[in-house]
Amino acid sequence: MRALVIRHDHVSLSGPVGDRIAQLGYEIDELTVVPAERYDTPAVEFTFPDPAGYDLIVLLGAPWSVYDRASVAPWIDGELELLRTAYAAELPVLGICFGAQALATALGGSVEAAPRHEIGWTVVESDVPELIPAGPWFQWHFDRFVVPPGAVELARSAVGPQAFRTGRALGVQFHPELDEETLLGWLDSGGRREAAAHDEDPDRLIAETRARHEESRQRAYDLVDAFLAQVAGVTAGEPGYAA
Repeated sequence: MRALVIRHDHVSLSGPVGDRIAQLGYEIDELTVVPAERYDTPAVEFTFPDPAGYDLIVLLGAPWSVYDRASVAPWIDGELELLRTAYAAELPVLGICFGAQALATALGGSVEAAPRHEIGWTVVESDVPELIPAGPWFQWHFDRFVVPPGAVELARSAVGPQAFRTGRALGVQFHPELDEETLLGWLDSGGRREAAAHDEDPDRLIAETRARHEESRQRAYDLVDAFLAQVAGVTAGEPGYAA
């Protein structure tokens, strides 16, 4: 079983999501779209692989907007095509934050500026707590996705939709992969200044993330397990099945 993990930038790690996928027996190919030296100028050329060779696709977050063509135009269309191809082939797809927004866009939805930012640990309203626990989940975003036609919205916050499902694909706006290492990477790459500009205390975010380490890791594991069982349809006896 092979999993393709798309990292859009060098500081957005797969964290406990990637850990759990590996624990369940997947061989992970992790690719980074924008290298560290182009973080501030992300309009790079990137060729996405054929998803046909994989059993699972995971797309992580990014500090850019799907609709910001000046930043992502050289590569975003290739990502959207990968998602359409994977979805048509009924390959399981998990999209996280930017990855969820790209998934929504690829399948006929869209992305728009949110009415306000969400930064920090947030409880969401979930219709299916056995798949999307209420959290709290870590958030860091300024955009929101519009659920694509035919998809089902599964969770939401006051800012907008937080999760949707369609076929064997799941998109979540929050960050189940977030751990202290990733947060520190974000803060060191401009996030500290960005958080302060929106009246969020970076040191408080670090302290709360550190305090929630065990519970948030287990919640991420549970989300991966539920996604594979309830959305991807991985059955008992197969690699990737979580008892």
